[in-house]
Amino acid sequence: MKKPFLDSDFLLQTETARTLYHQFAAPQPIIDYHNHLLPDQIADDKQFENLTQIWLYGDHYKWRAMRTNGIDERYITGDASDWEKFEKWAETVPYTLRNPLYHWTHLELQRYFGVTELLNKESARRIYDHCSALLRTPEYSVRNLLRKMNVQTLCTTDDPSDVLEHHRALAASGFEVQVLPTFRADKAMAPEDPAGYNAYLDKLGASAAVEILTYQDLLTALRVRHDYFAALGCRLSDHGLEQIYAADYTDAEISAIFAKVRGGETLEQAEILQFKSAMLVFLAELDWEKGWTQQYHVGALRNNNARQLRQLGPDTGWDSIGDFSQGQAMSKFLDRLDTQDKLAKTILYNLNPADNELFATMIGNFQDGTVPGKLQFGSGWWFLDQKDGMERQINALSNLGLLSRFVGMLTDSRSFLSYPRHEYFRRILCNILGNDVENGELPDDLDLLGNMVQNICFHNAKAYFGFEKQTATVEAGAVAEKA
Repeated sequence: MKKPFLDSDFLLQTETARTLYHQFAAPQPIIDYHNHLLPDQIADDKQFENLTQIWLYGDHYKWRAMRTNGIDERYITGDASDWEKFEKWAETVPYTLRNPLYHWTHLELQRYFGVTELLNKESARRIYDHCSALLRTPEYSVRNLLRKMNVQTLCTTDDPSDVLEHHRALAASGFEVQVLPTFRADKAMAPEDPAGYNAYLDKLGASAAVEILTYQDLLTALRVRHDYFAALGCRLSDHGLEQIYAADYTDAEISAIFAKVRGGETLEQAEILQFKSAMLVFLAELDWEKGWTQQYHVGALRNNNARQLRQLGPDTGWDSIGDFSQGQAMSKFLDRLDTQDKLAKTILYNLNPADNELFATMIGNFQDGTVPGKLQFGSGWWFLDQKDGMERQINALSNLGLLSRFVGMLTDSRSFLSYPRHEYFRRILCNILGNDVENGELPDDLDLLGNMVQNICFHNAKAYFGFEKQTATVEAGAVAEKA
């Protein structure tokens, strides 16, 4: 008997899977501990005018599919009208069959707007008008969209130089969804372009009220900003890296390298690797001091198309999976911190599925019994946050670690309509467990398995990150304002 597309039991192949999802997974609130949502839009409770603005602006997943489908750039990032852009996306959707975009598109239409009709060229106008009309009502403001998806906590991604005024406003507003910053210092450790790097150092110095002339000045400025983020409830840092850097260096060498780049000179490749390595260690030590969780997103080969990078800039859909060597440097970096007893809680995200087992075994090398799942093999990321990628990550972690201690899914998204990705993950998780029960590979014990599902979907993350409801205090506000 054929199953209907995207019904209530979507992806749930067994009775056990259906029970685990509907009874245990679905009711859990969402902790979205890594995303790229804009905090000003949450603080302002932004109202989007139409479906294109909330769905297609900034979504390079959709942009890549449209380009592959032969759509001119004018209808993607160009000057076409919002309706014209949506129409071209709708024409593309039928060609995304078996791509996760097909599932995500229709999940989002159902969950937010109650649309069960398939999106294509013929239905585009009806769906666009219906959804856009809803988006213009108060019930579809940004904050109400988060409420609709039962989001409890979300962590944005923020540069150390950011003022974080929107986070301060949110903390003082009484908004029940906890919105916290994440400390992402990638620009502070990217000296490849001396002119760009020095301009960034001037901006960072201004934010920290520190004149950055020496390497020690840079460390002081970063510590000031780290403290500032902590005062506003930050509990996580993040890095987007090709690979972990672990070159040998001395403090004197790093000071000399910094002086060279601060003077506008171009660094040698070996010097760049030394500098990045030193910065990674320093930032990791800051995280350890405050009990934060550090995240490392590893393996993206970015900005492959030089022509389009010049025209459109980064993060516009020209990145891919990289095949960098990961194990040796990762081990050396983690071991250095562990040897000094300065290894913070750590999540490692892998982008090359060939390295899944490497990451899953690497975390086991540095578990120390102080925190359940202190080191985590992060959820399927970017090109791998689809059904096959999630299943492979779950299976690697299950085989080589403790799936029961996993902190679960995140959106990693720039769109307020991406929260069904948590549902997608939960259905996949429950289906894997349900199949194992049906095959006699796991006990038919709903209390045991249900507790595991609830923990992975919500409770593990809440305990791991130490999230408590943030309230605006005079003291925290004063620290932030002074910083």
